[in-house]
Amino acid sequence: MKESKVILKNKEGLHARPAAMFVRAANQYESDITIIRDGEEVNGKSIIGIMSLGIFSGQEIILRAEGKDEDKAIEGMVEFVENQLN
Repeated sequence: MKESKVILKNKEGLHARPAAMFVRAANQYESDITIIRDGEEVNGKSIIGIMSLGIFSGQEIILRAEGKDEDKAIEGMVEFVENQLN
């Protein structure tokens, strides 16, 4: 299992369209992807789960990857949140 903390920088937070983009990115990996905010965990491959967290710009989240490609998955998802989720 690999984890990394990231600050969400996009102005919309993780709602509707950005959440759908996150799910598409997460589905590229075999590993389970989890998003944790304030101790609440959701499946990072579930748009409903992600939207239920109500993540806004500037909030810290923890990304967790667990599975065969967890190293690649955590690296890719952190890069996605920091640089592509705009």
